Amino acid sequence: MSTDVTKTPAAAPPGKSGGSATGSGLLQLMLDGLRRNMRQYGMLIALGLLVVLFQVWTGGDLLLPRNVSNLVLQNSYILILAIGMMLVIIAGHIDLSVGSVTAFTGAFAAVLTVQHGMAWPLALVLCLAIGAVAGAVQGYLIAYLGIPSFIVTLAGMLIFRGLTEMFLKGQTLGPFPDGLQKMGNGFLPEVGPNTNYHNLTLLLGFALLAFVVLQEVRDRKRQQEFALDVVPTNLFLLKLVAIAAAILTVTMLLASYKGAPIILIVLGLLVVGYGYLMRNAVFGRHIYAIGGNLPAAKLSGVKDKKVTFLVFLNMGALAALAGLVVAARLNAASPKAGLNFELEAIASSFIGGASMSGGVGTVLGAIIGGLVLGVLNNGMNLLSVGTDWQQVIKGLALLAAVGFDVWNKRKSGS
Repeated sequence: MSTDVTKTPAAAPPGKSGGSATGSGLLQLMLDGLRRNMRQYGMLIALGLLVVLFQVWTGGDLLLPRNVSNLVLQNSYILILAIGMMLVIIAGHIDLSVGSVTAFTGAFAAVLTVQHGMAWPLALVLCLAIGAVAGAVQGYLIAYLGIPSFIVTLAGMLIFRGLTEMFLKGQTLGPFPDGLQKMGNGFLPEVGPNTNYHNLTLLLGFALLAFVVLQEVRDRKRQQEFALDVVPTNLFLLKLVAIAAAILTVTMLLASYKGAPIILIVLGLLVVGYGYLMRNAVFGRHIYAIGGNLPAAKLSGVKDKKVTFLVFLNMGALAALAGLVVAARLNAASPKAGLNFELEAIASSFIGGASMSGGVGTVLGAIIGGLVLGVLNNGMNLLSVGTDWQQVIKGLALLAAVGFDVWNKRKSGS
């Protein structure tokens, strides 16, 4: 009787073909995972490359502690606007009035505090309320009267710019009270023993690192529980290492200068709050729904008019906050404040992954897009690049980001 014998190949000796196959297999898995998540990580990788390139081109000036601190202070108001603009674009709209609302609220704050001597905390609350009212009026016209957002906010851009000129009578008005100035230029206080570093900044940086890592691990576990696709383990670990390196680097740089700017703490709270709103809250999911497929959202019971109204109200409040930050940083309200801020906020959103058709985008993406523009601006200034070429380069960066988004959509569809 004969028996069939299945021969198994001999195991490859260590260091030969078996080991190389395993290594190439892991590399292939990581590359495949990166390709599938290119939309999510593309701009983050681009930001890292920009930092490295400008660090080399500027001879190390880009990541000097003082310059990193200035980078945060100079771009804080654009990042605030980008958060609100991302929500507007996700909902399928656009807001061209935010730069003018920013200037108007700064002028309003100057009139209240400088000319009438009002206490700055009360003036701050009134300015935020004025911004929210401005956004609510525009939101009502868009949501309930059906006027296109482009037309309404274009009119708002002209109206609020004119009101700013009327309030200031064409002149710069300042200075602001010390408490309000610290919003745009202040730093966290020194606490604890002398360690040659800013102790409170170190503590907050380590706490942020622990929070982000735990949040990433929790999100990955939740996706696995619902049988959703997750990135390969090696790529996930690489992502955690990159996040940890970025947070620790920025923390140490800020702690070796004057510490974390106060506005950075405000920005952090906004990112956490709006990130939670868009990921976990019903309202955030409704924003994605009306931007992604409005008829289906209506059939599902989403109150699209109310959501649109609240999105623009929120944009107005954030524009007012940005206006206060700009005025506090300049220590004066100017009729020319906020020029082209709407374009910077829109560009930050699209560079950060927003889609022209709506329904796509993240708060973190808006921050990354704003930082890409901020690093471009700062790096080109350090290299003494002319403003003409700066505009050309930023335009090409926006075009490249949107082109990448279109290419990625077509590739995913095919």
